[in-house]
Amino acid sequence: MFDRVTVEGVTKVYGRQRALGGVSLTLEAGRLCVLLGPNGAGKSTLISILSTLTRPTGGEVRFGDTPHREAARSLRGAIGVVAHESFLYGDLTGRENLRFFLGLYDLRDGSDELLARVGLDEAADRPVRTYSRGMQQRLALARALAGQPRLLLLDEPFTGLDRAGVAALRTLLAELRDDGRILVLVTHDLAAAGDLAQHAVVLRRGKVVADEVRSTPFARLEEVYSAHA
Repeated sequence: MFDRVTVEGVTKVYGRQRALGGVSLTLEAGRLCVLLGPNGAGKSTLISILSTLTRPTGGEVRFGDTPHREAARSLRGAIGVVAHESFLYGDLTGRENLRFFLGLYDLRDGSDELLARVGLDEAADRPVRTYSRGMQQRLALARALAGQPRLLLLDEPFTGLDRAGVAALRTLLAELRDDGRILVLVTHDLAAAGDLAQHAVVLRRGKVVADEVRSTPFARLEEVYSAHA
């Protein structure tokens, strides 16, 4: 398994549009990295590449010693993703959604544990179409944790969560970070993410304009972002 993800000079071009232009950074186990930047900066594109769902146009991504082209086959189960859209089946219950996913990847049925971990055990047998946006986000997170991933990618996970939901998610992310996972978080909620992150990367027009690592979590991510706005 891997304890580091290395991104070296990664580019991504869609037709005539350049989404990423030579991005380099290193992600370490036991550290939460927050990707910051305005809409269109390339954050979601980078998340998609790190998930192995999208191939870079140029450059290289390595998961430990495994290159991106091999990781898409051999390490997909070690990468958990919470996308901006939940991609859940509305007519299935929360439990059925998880069991369907677990079956696809031949994982043991740990649905009860996963649902309890994200606070959905009491809603487990309700159709997902009756869930609030925040509940769907929590179910998507449970699905992402199913394979006990080494790398967890989260795109705007605080969206739709109430205050209690934000607090619960922050606690869970801190536990995963301290457990030695590699976490990458895209969010506009800098207050919610601030004191969780020791690594902040600011993207602008597909390029890294700031890459800052600290030994302890940031007190205020707003200061890092505004310095490179």
